[in-house]
Amino acid sequence: MKAIKSNTAKSAVGFGALVAAGASQAAIDVTSVTSALTDATATVGTIGAAVLGVVVVVKVFKYIRGAM
Repeated sequence: MKAIKSNTAKSAVGFGALVAAGASQAAIDVTSVTSALTDATATVGTIGAAVLGVVVVVKVFKYIRGAM
């Protein structure tokens, strides 16, 4: 493995490590995302029920049509 010989490169690596350590300790506010997901559950449930209803209607129609 090659050793870093340049002082500029050593400083850049040190600064990058310092920034990464500081960013890893930052608190992230996720309340807006959580509330948006909670609000979307009713909409997703309604759309899912509508899609399931269409699939059932198509299957029943094909079943009735094939029986005659």
